Amino acid sequence: MNLIGEQISIVVQLGFLGVFLLQFVAKSVGLVRKHGTNFTDQGVEKSSVRVSFSTTCKLSMACSLALMGAHISVLLTYLNGSATYCTSRVFAFSSETLQVVFWAASSIAVYKVFKNELIKFSWLLRAWWLWSFIMSVIRLALDTHLRITNHGELGLRDYADFFKLLISTGLFVISIRGKTGKAPPVSSSFTEPFLNGKSDEQTENKRESPYGKASLLQLITFSWLNPLFAVGFKKPLDQKEIPDLDIKDSAAFLSSSFDESLKYVKEEDGTTNPSIYRTIFTFVWRKAAINACFAVICAGASYVGPYLINDFVSFLSEKETRSLKSGYLLALEFLGAKMVETTTQRQWIFGARQLGLRLRAALISHIYRKGLVLSSRSRQSRTSGEMINYMSVDIQRITDFMWYLNIIWMLPIQISLAIYILYTNLELGSLAALAATLLVMSLNIPITRIQKQYQSKIMDDKDNRMKATSEVLRNMKILKLQAWDMQFLRKLEDLRKLEYNGMWKSIRLGACTAFIFWGSPTFISVVTFGSCILLGIELTAGRVLAALATFRMLQDPIFNLPDLLNVIAQGKVSADRVASFLQEEEIQQEAIQNVPKSQTEFDVEVQNGKFSWDPESRTPTLDGVNLRVNRGMKVAICGTVGSGKSSLLSSILGEMHKVSGTVKISGTKAYVPQTPWILTGNIRENILFGNEYDSDNYDRTVKACALMKDFELFSAGDLTEIGERGINMSGGQKQRIQIARAVYQDADIYLLDDPFSAVDAHTGTQLFKECLMGILRQKTILFVTHQVEFLPAADLILVMQNGKIAQAGTFEELMKENIGFEVLVGAHSQALESILTVENTSRSGHQTTDSESNTGSTAGVVLLQARHESDHNISLEIIEKGGKLVQDEEREKGSIGKEVYWSYLTTVKGGLLIPIIILAQSSFQVLQIASNYWIAWSCPTTPGIEPKGGINFVLLVYALLATGGSLCVLLRAMLVGVAGLWTAEKLFLNMLHSVLRAPMSFFDSTPTGRILSRASTDQSVLDLEMPQKLGWCAFSIIQILGTIAVMSQVAWEVFVIFIPVTAVCIWYQRYYIPTARELARLEGIQRTPILHHFAESLAGVSTIRAFEQEGRFTNANLGLIDKHSTPWFHNVAAMEWLSFRLNLLSNFVFAASLVLLVTLPEGIINPSIAGLAVTYGINLNVLQASVIWNICNAENKMISVERIIQYSKIPSEAPLMIEDSKPPNNWPDVGAIIFNNLQIRYAEHLPSVLKNISCTFPGKKKIGVVGRTGSGKSTLIQAIFRIVEPREGSIIIDGVDICNIGLHDLRSRLSIIPQDPTMFEGTVRGNLDPLEQYSDSEAWEALEKCQLASLVHAKEKKLDATVVENGENWSVGQRQLFCLGRALLKKSTILILDEATASVDTATDGVIQKIISEEFRDRTIVTIAHRIHTVVNSDLVLVLSDGRIAEYDTPARLLEREDSFFSKLVKEYSMRSKSFNSLANQ
Repeated sequence: MNLIGEQISIVVQLGFLGVFLLQFVAKSVGLVRKHGTNFTDQGVEKSSVRVSFSTTCKLSMACSLALMGAHISVLLTYLNGSATYCTSRVFAFSSETLQVVFWAASSIAVYKVFKNELIKFSWLLRAWWLWSFIMSVIRLALDTHLRITNHGELGLRDYADFFKLLISTGLFVISIRGKTGKAPPVSSSFTEPFLNGKSDEQTENKRESPYGKASLLQLITFSWLNPLFAVGFKKPLDQKEIPDLDIKDSAAFLSSSFDESLKYVKEEDGTTNPSIYRTIFTFVWRKAAINACFAVICAGASYVGPYLINDFVSFLSEKETRSLKSGYLLALEFLGAKMVETTTQRQWIFGARQLGLRLRAALISHIYRKGLVLSSRSRQSRTSGEMINYMSVDIQRITDFMWYLNIIWMLPIQISLAIYILYTNLELGSLAALAATLLVMSLNIPITRIQKQYQSKIMDDKDNRMKATSEVLRNMKILKLQAWDMQFLRKLEDLRKLEYNGMWKSIRLGACTAFIFWGSPTFISVVTFGSCILLGIELTAGRVLAALATFRMLQDPIFNLPDLLNVIAQGKVSADRVASFLQEEEIQQEAIQNVPKSQTEFDVEVQNGKFSWDPESRTPTLDGVNLRVNRGMKVAICGTVGSGKSSLLSSILGEMHKVSGTVKISGTKAYVPQTPWILTGNIRENILFGNEYDSDNYDRTVKACALMKDFELFSAGDLTEIGERGINMSGGQKQRIQIARAVYQDADIYLLDDPFSAVDAHTGTQLFKECLMGILRQKTILFVTHQVEFLPAADLILVMQNGKIAQAGTFEELMKENIGFEVLVGAHSQALESILTVENTSRSGHQTTDSESNTGSTAGVVLLQARHESDHNISLEIIEKGGKLVQDEEREKGSIGKEVYWSYLTTVKGGLLIPIIILAQSSFQVLQIASNYWIAWSCPTTPGIEPKGGINFVLLVYALLATGGSLCVLLRAMLVGVAGLWTAEKLFLNMLHSVLRAPMSFFDSTPTGRILSRASTDQSVLDLEMPQKLGWCAFSIIQILGTIAVMSQVAWEVFVIFIPVTAVCIWYQRYYIPTARELARLEGIQRTPILHHFAESLAGVSTIRAFEQEGRFTNANLGLIDKHSTPWFHNVAAMEWLSFRLNLLSNFVFAASLVLLVTLPEGIINPSIAGLAVTYGINLNVLQASVIWNICNAENKMISVERIIQYSKIPSEAPLMIEDSKPPNNWPDVGAIIFNNLQIRYAEHLPSVLKNISCTFPGKKKIGVVGRTGSGKSTLIQAIFRIVEPREGSIIIDGVDICNIGLHDLRSRLSIIPQDPTMFEGTVRGNLDPLEQYSDSEAWEALEKCQLASLVHAKEKKLDATVVENGENWSVGQRQLFCLGRALLKKSTILILDEATASVDTATDGVIQKIISEEFRDRTIVTIAHRIHTVVNSDLVLVLSDGRIAEYDTPARLLEREDSFFSKLVKEYSMRSKSFNSLANQ
C-alpha cells in the first residue's frame, strides 16, 4: 500500500514540476507578461500601498522552511541506512528528494510574493500546499495504522510525520484563504456615501472590519471577535458599537458581483431570461468550493474515532502484552482527529452562513431593483404583500439551503467511510448495513415529495394571509369608521385556519419522519448483526462497539437527509417564486424618447399615441393621442371621472404600455400624483428628495406652496417627523408637501395630477398664483384639474372623453365649440350661481370693489393665522418628542425574561404536555443506552467465546429495547409538533386581536412594516422553528447526561476533569449570551426597515421613476441591507466563537478519559464497557456544543416570541358592545347631534385640539363644517366616531351619550364617505357590501344612483368584476363613487362627508350632491368641504378656528355680516372665479 502511495506522490510531484517549468518557459519568451510571473497568476493583484512583511507571509515562509528541514532530516536517516515503510527504497528516496526541492522552491516563491507586494498567493503555490496537507494526513494515518497492527515502536520518521502534519495544516488554511495579508486597493465606488448629505455622518460612524484584517490564527479561533465581546459583556450593545462588514460582505459589492454573474450567464446562454440557478451557482461557486473542502475533511476526520474503537478495545483486552506507548498513541490519534474535525467543522459552518449572507444581500437588492421597474400589468398581478414575502420568507429559505449545501458533499463520503469501517470489522455484514441504509434513505423520496406539496400550499396560504393583513393595516382607519374591523378580523382568522391546516399535515408527516430516522440505527444494526449471525461472522465486543459507533455516525447523514431534501424542496419552491418575479414584465424603457433641447422647440410631443394599462386588452385605455406642448406652456387637462386624465399623464411619464406611436420629452420631469405619496422621515427630507439643501430656493419653495403656517404648528418646524404614508398630516398638507417636492427639483416639465383637490379654496388660489403662475411661470406644466375656475389661465385645455382627447384649445375657443366642454363649465356656473344667489340675497345691492376684495381675502387669512393643531391624533406628541412621531422600535434589553419562557410553555393546557415530552425523551435515552449496554456486555471481548445467553437471545433483547426507544421518539415528536402549533396559533390570535382592537393612535405611530414583520417572519419562527429549538434544548441536555452516566460507569475519575471543564463551559456561555442576545435583537429590529422601505418604494414607484431617483433609492436599500447584515454576521461568528471553545474543552475531557482508560491497570475495568464509554465519548464534543448551541439558539429565537407577546398587550379601544347599554334598534331615528363642552386632546400632557365645543346639529338637517387646514374639522368627525375619546364633555345623539355605548353599536349606525377613497382587493360586490347584508338588486340600485351601473355592466363579470389591491384598476374618482354607493346601501340616519367629492370633476360633484340631497333628504348630513358651493346650500354652517367654534349659523345670516369668516371665504371663491365667469357669459 505504501509503495502505491509513494508512486502516486512522485507522479503528482512531477506533474507540479511540469506545470512550473511550463510557466517558467512561457514567462521567458514573454507570452504571459500580463498574467504574472512563475508563481503568480492572472487573478493576482498588486498592493497599492507599501507595507511590511505581513504575518501570513512570515508564517508561510517559516512553514515552508520547516517542512524542507523535516524532509532533509528524513532523507539523512535514509542515507544512514534506516528502514523505510515503502518496499522500494528507490521510490522512497526519490520522493523525499523531490519534496526537499519543492519546499525550497516554495520558500523562494513566498519571498517573491513579499518582494512583488502581491495581494494573493498564486494558484500553483496554493495547490501545492493543499496537496501536501492531504498527503500528510494519508501518510500519518497509514503509518500509525501499520505501527499499531505490527505492535511496533515509534521512530524518528513517525515524529517527523506528525510534525509535518501540524505544519501542513497551517499552510492548508493559508492556501484556502489565499490572501497574503496585504491591503487591497479600495474601490471608490463602494466607499462613496449612499445618500446625499450623509457623508460626514458616515465617515464619523465608519468602523473598520476586524474580520477583514484578522490574522490566520484569529480566523481559526474567531478571536477577532474578542473586542466586541468585551464591550457586549459590560453593557447592552448598540448598532453603532458593532464593527462594519468586510468590503466583500457589503451589499454594494455583492450586488455588483451578482450583476456580473447575471451578465456572464446571459452571454453564455444567449438569453434575456437567464436561469436563476446558474446565476446563483456562478455567484457562489468559489466560496462554496472552499467550504466543501472543509466539510469533506470534517466528514473524514469524524470517522477516525469509530475506525479506531476496535483497536482500542483490543488494546484494553491485551494490556499485558502491549506497551502503554501504543495506547497513548491511540489516544493521541483520537485527539488529533477530533482537533481536525473541530477546526474544519467550525470553518465550514461559518463559511456556509457567510455565503448565505452574501446571497441574501445580492437577491434582496435585485428584488428591490426589480420592484422599481415592474410594468403596471406586473404590479397588478403581484400585490405588495406577495413581493414583501419574496424578500422576507423566500430569500430566507434560499439562504438556508446554502447551509445545507455542504451536506450534499458530505453524505456520500460519510456513507462510504461508514461502510469501509464496517467492512474492516464485519466483512460481508457491511453489505447488509449498506442495503439497510439505502432502504431507510429511499423512504425519504415519497415523504419529501409530499412534504414539498405541503410546503408550497403553506407558502401560498401565508402569501394570501400576508396580503390581506397588509391591506387591513393600510386601511385600518376606514375599517374602524365603517365598523368592519371584526368582519376583516374573521377573514384573517379564516385565512390563518387554512395555513394552520397545512402546517398540521406537515407536522404529522414530520413526526413520522423523526420516528423513521431515530429508529434507523436500530433497524440497520439489527439487520447487520442478524446478517452476521447468518453468515457466521463472529461478533466480538470490539466489532459490535465499532459497528454501533459507526451506526451512530451514520445516523447523522440519514437524519440530515430528510432535512436536506425538505430544505431543497422549500428552496426550490422559493427560488422558482423569486425567479418568476425577477422575470416579470418591466416598463418599456424605450417608450419615451429623450430629445436634447437644442433639437426641438417642444418639451412634450406625442404622435398617434395608443396606450393601454393591459397590453392584451383589445380596447386601449388611450387612443389617437396627438399632443405638442411648447416650452413654457401651461396645459390644463379636464374631463369627467374615468375619462383618462391621469392615464394621459402616465403615458407621458412612460408608466403605461405604449401600443403604438411616439412620445418625445425634452428636459427633466417632476410629477405630483393624485394620491399623495409621502416618505417616512421629516418634512424637509420629503421636500429635498435627495437634493442638496439650498436655503434660498427652499424658503422660496415653501412660501409658494403655502407651507409656512403649517411649519409654525410644530416646535420642530420642517424637521417634524412624518408618520407612515403621511398619516399624521391632513390631506391638504400632504398635497402641498408633494407640490413643494416637485417645485424644489427645479425641473423643466411639471406633471400635476389634480393638485388642488385636497386644499381649501384660499390655499388653492394661493398655490395657483404663487406656484403655477409664479415660481413655475417659465416652466412647462401639464395639470389635471376639476376646478374649472383655473382653466382660463391655461394656454391649452385638453378635454378628455373615453380615453381620447375630445377637444383641445384655449378657454375662449372651447366655449365657442359647444361640444362637451360646456357641460363641465355649465356645472361650475350653476355652482357659482348658487353661491352668488345666496350672497346677493344676503346683501342686496352690495357692490364689491377689487381693493375691498383684496383686503377681504387678506383679512380672512389674518383671522386664521392663529396657531392650529393638526387634525390627526398623535401629531401633537411631535412637539414633546422633538419632532419625532414614529419612535425607534421598542427593544427589550438584558436577558429574556423568565415570564416569556413561562408564557410560551404554559400557553397550551397550562404546560401539561411538557412533562410528558420530557418523560418520552428520557425513556428513549434510557432504552437506547440499555440496548447498547446490553449488547456490549453480552458479547465477548476476544474471538472464540460464545455470548452470554446465546447470540439470538442477545439480539432479540437488543431489538426490543431499541424499538421501544424509537416508539418513545414518535410520541415525543407528535407531542412537540402539536404543542408547538397550538401555542403558535394561540399567540398569533392573541396578537391579531390585540392589534385589530388597538386605538388609531397606535397605527399612526407604528409603521406597518413592524406589524407585518411580526405577522410574517416572527410568526414563521413560532410556527416552524420554536418548538424544535426549545425541544432540542431539553433533548440535548438529556443526551449529554446519558453520555456522562455511561462514561462515569467506567472511569468516575474523569469527573475530576469534567466538573471544572463544565464550569469553564458555563462561564463561556454566560460571557457569550449578553452579546449574542443583543446582536439577535438588533438583527430583528434592522430587518423591518428593509421591508418597510421596499413597501414604501413600491407605493411611490411612479414618483421615484418620474424624478429619476432609482439610483438613490437603490443605494438606500443597500445601506439598509448592510445595517441588517452587520449584527447578523457578527451573531453567526459569535456562535462559532463559542462552539470552537466548547469543542476544544470537550476534546480535552475526551482525551483525558482515554488516557485514564489506558493508564488504569488491567482487570479494574471491563474492556467492553470501556469501549462503550469511548463510543459515547466520541460524540461528547458534539453533544456538549449542541447543548450550549441549542440553549443559545433557543434564546435567540425566543426573541420572536417576546416580540409577538409585546404586540399582544397593546392597550385596547373601548368595548365593541356593552350588553347593559345597547341603543334601541331604530337608533338614531332623528339624527340630532348635541356637543356639550367637548374637549379633545391626544395625550394627557398635550394641549386640547378641540376646546369647549358646544352646539347642536338638528336632526334631518344639512350642516356644513368649514375652516382652514388644521382647524379641527377632521378631529370633530373622529370624535363623533370615537376614533379619539373626549377628555371632557359629551356627544349626545338622539338622547344617547355615545361614550356609554359600544363602539360597534355606534359606528355601525353612522355612515361616512371619507377623504381618501378606499377599495379592497376582491370584487365590486365585496367592496360595496363587505358584510354581505344586501341583495344583488339593492347593490345594482346603489350603483345606478352613484353613476357606476353602466361601467360595471360593461365589465364581463358584472358585480363579480375584479378589484385589484388598493383599487388601482379604478380611477380615484370612481373609487370615491364606490364609497358613496356604500353609504347609499347603508341608509344611515346620519351621513358624514369628509371632503367626499375632492377627487371628482364639478359636473360629477353636482350629480353626487343632487343624489345625496335626494336620497338623504330626511337624514342628518354633516359635510366637510373645500368647495364652497357644497356647503353654501347647507341649513347651517359651522366655522372652526384654532379648535374653537368661530361661527355657527345659517349661510344667509353669516353672509349678511361682512366681517364673518364664512362671508370672506365665499367672497374669495367668487372673486377667484370672476374672470372665469365673465368669460363664460361671453
